[in-house]
Amino acid sequence: MKKQQDGQHSFTKHQPNSRTRKPIGAKTEAVISVVLLLIGSFLIAISFNLFLVPLGIASGGVSGISILVQHEWGITPAYTQWALNIPLFLLGLWLLGKKFALKTALGSFLLPLLVLFTSHWHAPTDNAMLASIYGGIGVGAGLGLVFRGKASTGGLDLAAQLLHKFTGIRLGLAVACFDGLVITAAGILIAPENALYALVGLFVTSKTIDFVQTGLATSKVAFVISDKPEELSKVVLHDLDRGLTKLDGHGGYTGEARTVLMVVLGQNEVSKLKSLVKSTDPYAFVIISDTTEVLGEGFQLT
Repeated sequence: MKKQQDGQHSFTKHQPNSRTRKPIGAKTEAVISVVLLLIGSFLIAISFNLFLVPLGIASGGVSGISILVQHEWGITPAYTQWALNIPLFLLGLWLLGKKFALKTALGSFLLPLLVLFTSHWHAPTDNAMLASIYGGIGVGAGLGLVFRGKASTGGLDLAAQLLHKFTGIRLGLAVACFDGLVITAAGILIAPENALYALVGLFVTSKTIDFVQTGLATSKVAFVISDKPEELSKVVLHDLDRGLTKLDGHGGYTGEARTVLMVVLGQNEVSKLKSLVKSTDPYAFVIISDTTEVLGEGFQLT
């Protein structure tokens, strides 16, 4: 049986040299970041041209503005995106610094370029609902890859960061405000129905980004409060073959000191944990909840 020290968990089994594996070098990490940016930007571009542009689904951001501009004045979306991205980038460089610039320069130029190169691709459907769903999936997958590479495609996210920096408005709220303005404009300039489809696309995009960032694997975290913490620790370590962490707690009513055991485990191990706890201490109090990301020593870093 694999040995584990108290205070360590094992969501995925250790490889023999997992703790001695050399960290990724700065150059390798930079190459991976660029590759993810390229792939992600390409996915965004083809999803934009195949699904969103033909049906006028402006689901927020600079890309949504470029669709509105094309609808009103016939200007190619890529040109609008460059016209907005470049001033926003320069403003961000001036106000947010060089570190910010390095992460956004390539994406701000690359995405409109790929949008231009794939602008002649033909739409596979004329169904607006299908287009909003598949367009949202493609854009979300692309953005998820870009974010995993710790890069950015620029756009209204830069404006949101500036608004957050100088007004104190939460970043998520700032992004939602800008996207909301674009979708509202789509409802006025194109059709109210397009705004509704844009909301569907925006929702699918956000969920797809989460999926790409965290994956399907949802592990569980269990908190066990018991009068027999030592006995429970032994069965978790040896019978369940999981690590655990002991937390100090106090009863809210009695004020008595209590030991809380925290265990991270897989979905398929929940029943076994409950059975072990029940057989060891039938009066134990157990809380089990989902956790989508587990990082650190003893876990597979993503």
